[in-house]
Amino acid sequence: MTAIRTTYEEFIRTFGNVLFAVLLFVVWGIFTMIGVIVDQGKDPSVYYAAYPAAIARAILRLGFDNIYHSPWYIGIIGLILISLTVCTFKRVIPARLPPLRPVKIEKIPLHAQIDLRGEESDVRARVERFFASRGWSVRKREFDGVEWSFADKHNWARRGVLIAHLGFVIIAAGTTLYWAKGFSGDAAVVTGQAVEIPQTHAIIKLDNFRYTIKPILTKSGMVYQPIDYVSHVTVTGKSGIARPMTVRVNHPIDVNGTLYYQASYGFAMQFALRHDGKPVPGLQDVLLKEGEHVDIPGTQKTLVYDRFVPTIDKTTGMPAPDPRVSNPGVILTLDQAGTAGASALVALREPTDLGEGWSVLPQRYILYSGFEYRYDPGIPLVGIGALVLLCGLIISFYFLPARLYARIDARGDGRGCTIGLAATTVKGYDLFETQFQALVEELRSSLEPPGPSTTFRPAEAH
Repeated sequence: MTAIRTTYEEFIRTFGNVLFAVLLFVVWGIFTMIGVIVDQGKDPSVYYAAYPAAIARAILRLGFDNIYHSPWYIGIIGLILISLTVCTFKRVIPARLPPLRPVKIEKIPLHAQIDLRGEESDVRARVERFFASRGWSVRKREFDGVEWSFADKHNWARRGVLIAHLGFVIIAAGTTLYWAKGFSGDAAVVTGQAVEIPQTHAIIKLDNFRYTIKPILTKSGMVYQPIDYVSHVTVTGKSGIARPMTVRVNHPIDVNGTLYYQASYGFAMQFALRHDGKPVPGLQDVLLKEGEHVDIPGTQKTLVYDRFVPTIDKTTGMPAPDPRVSNPGVILTLDQAGTAGASALVALREPTDLGEGWSVLPQRYILYSGFEYRYDPGIPLVGIGALVLLCGLIISFYFLPARLYARIDARGDGRGCTIGLAATTVKGYDLFETQFQALVEELRSSLEPPGPSTTFRPAEAH
């Protein structure tokens, strides 16, 4: 039993520690930042192409390629929730919602004593009316035959931290809902073709894609600024009804709760491969997107379509900076047995010899559109949680809950009463010192205008 109690106390001490909670939030923030920096849900080859091999292996082995669904991310959220629960019930509630109980008035830094003439019952009633008329909530309790009055201002604001904790719990619930049921991905669709989204089985056909590039003359030279990407698509959702829709940058379409964003565009190229000058069945109209490849039959060669060149400078024969299509071409690489070979710039509709009797002809380019899609059923919860969290923080920072402890005792000489006042807040005594002093003076003058003797003790270093 002692061992269980010791373990429980260690658990409470660790998870109720504010620095431990802050550390958990820092780790959560780092994981979230990794999820923003590292593209999520990509093929492993994408990471090996974008990062050094050691870093790519670490990303894949640690699950950073899908970090929001990883045990690390879910685990840290679970630890934060445990810490918030312990802090709430073992630290916040006892500190923010203290029970009504007597105190040693002279031991509290903000305290005062007022001597008044009059009967104890009359003075007590006047004190209660004074605080009630100024918006204080007054409650009375009796302890060991002594009646105490407790006056609270902004008592509801003591729950600000609890509200902030609740907001984070709601955010965590929204994140968990995305982990359980949400998904995301990307798809590239060539003009005139369609693609089926594997998670929803929605079919997206790209009818037409257009983009607008505006040349802008700057001090450093001509800059070509893309100003608009527009995809005209026909979408077939769960209803089975095909509907025309338009996708623009920052204006996604909603198909059965899944959002589709305009993310990129590119140029697919139709190639014709020939052997000994003759067309080869199945290789007369090979369609490749940038980065894709085709294996050449009977050889160890692989033809890679690296990228599209919109304009080849007719003077230099090199790619021009103008991204508008004028004199197009492609950059091709011929790999040999898995080893990258030399790259070449090939103009559109110009055949190029590949060796061993093979040649390739870039025939025509076709625009394709890149979409990113995301289904996140937790977004409403995350939004509500963020609002609740913000409200809790505003309440905690901009309102000052205060409690007054009042004890009224008849003087031994039978000539009046002594009022003992003390004040506490959740933010320290210095913030309330001036208000407390003014309140004591106003109480004194209100109860007995002639001016009884008053002893006021401001907050001292403690």
